[in-house]
Amino acid sequence: MEYDVILVSGEKYFDHPLCGVAILKRLLEKYGYSVGVIETPKSEKDIAKLGKPKLFFGVSSGAMDSMIRNYTPLNRRREKDKNLSYTQEIPDRALIVYSKWIRSAFNDAIIVIGGIEASLRRFSHYDYWDNKLRKSILIDSLADILVYGNGEKQILEIASRLKNGNNLFGILGTCIKSDNLPPKFIELPSHEEVVKSKERFCDMQNLFNNYSNLAEKFSNERCFVLQFKYPDYKSKDLDEYYELPFTREITSNELKGFEFSIVTHRGCIGNCNFCSLRLLSGDKIVSRSEESIVREVERIVKMPHFKGNIDDLGGPSANMYGMDCHACEGECINCVKLNKSHSKLIKLMRKIRNIKGVKKVFVRSGIRYDLVNEEYLKDLTKYHVSGKLKIAPEHVNKDVLKLMNKDKGDLDKFISDFNKLGCGELAFYFMIGHPGSGIKESRELAEKLKKLKNAESVQLFTPTPMTVSTCMYYTGLNPKTKKKIYVPYTFKEKKEQKRVLNLRKFNF
Repeated sequence: MEYDVILVSGEKYFDHPLCGVAILKRLLEKYGYSVGVIETPKSEKDIAKLGKPKLFFGVSSGAMDSMIRNYTPLNRRREKDKNLSYTQEIPDRALIVYSKWIRSAFNDAIIVIGGIEASLRRFSHYDYWDNKLRKSILIDSLADILVYGNGEKQILEIASRLKNGNNLFGILGTCIKSDNLPPKFIELPSHEEVVKSKERFCDMQNLFNNYSNLAEKFSNERCFVLQFKYPDYKSKDLDEYYELPFTREITSNELKGFEFSIVTHRGCIGNCNFCSLRLLSGDKIVSRSEESIVREVERIVKMPHFKGNIDDLGGPSANMYGMDCHACEGECINCVKLNKSHSKLIKLMRKIRNIKGVKKVFVRSGIRYDLVNEEYLKDLTKYHVSGKLKIAPEHVNKDVLKLMNKDKGDLDKFISDFNKLGCGELAFYFMIGHPGSGIKESRELAEKLKKLKNAESVQLFTPTPMTVSTCMYYTGLNPKTKKKIYVPYTFKEKKEQKRVLNLRKFNF
């Protein structure tokens, strides 16, 4: 069979709305395209097994950057770590490897790259594993076009244009290479400039966003990489995507606990500096309609293998559902006009738990404790928490929290309010080794951990491409102010910070 589109993924395929490739496959099929899937290819032979598609190859490394998947925060290969049970199934820099296999097998094929690895490497970026700045992955991969963020609208537009013999210029939510700089583009510092100057790298970081047409010049390649601003995703779009006819069959034991999870929204208004969400799904919330979510639950209830429990109801931060606002480009979390009452979410949770056939609706996604109010917390802890409620304070030092852009809320007050309800326990997630965090700050965190019963996870900061915190790590500067900040660079100090916290029980 000759497929219109062949999707290549570094992960196992499963027909479920938590699998990005599955959403794209189902959506393309809905609009009349035939789609083949190649999962975890190991060689050029695997890439070529379905032949050449009529329209394009769509290539992703999966839900995680391949380098983060294959290496620990201390830059050791996970498969060689005796303390980890890890089998490497995806090559380093998977997008580049897969794309070059395709180009070798089918030189004239159209290659579309997407997913997190493409999105966060779309311009010049600091690469922790090479410890240097790398060029746009669009150049290194030899791909024709890059899709950033969620890609449903983009993939349909690409398929339509190629089917009708049109070019790929100007598709919202994509990046392409161009010989010229078109009008009405914000020009970023060139690759050559940021390689020479860390201050200019900071300037580029400050310009990154999804709402503008951006361009970066690569002199050696004699081209610009152009970013066309992100398309406008709405509630009705998410309703369509998540109501596609997924079987929800999961064969992997690792994912069994997510079989009956419900995605309620996309985006995050937190804008944590170490997080990639702002440049992926955006810093605005797009919530599904209550009616759509209820219909999805009612279909799940009828599935023969459903036992009565909704595994998770949420998104990047579960309690941001209903906090949609697109009135401006400011930070929603600081806006006094944003509806933070949780009223829509409380109504949704009550409605779902009263659907016939539903025994329990769990909220396993983390919540932003600084947004919580009493009514929501009572309902959440009484009906929707299994064991422990997850929150991520990340640190306790005020200066470190400010550099993380996580300095909102009163942790001690929240803990006190939660304990008064007497409805379970809290699980805390923290981070060490972030820019601004030295031994002194780790000792401060260690003192706090002694008082908390459930520090579930303490992770070591890993510089991921295009985040503000990674810019701090690479430059040693706060990109907003250009002032110097302390950065723990050496493995020796990172290990010492772990030792100070007595973190032998935690995995790194």
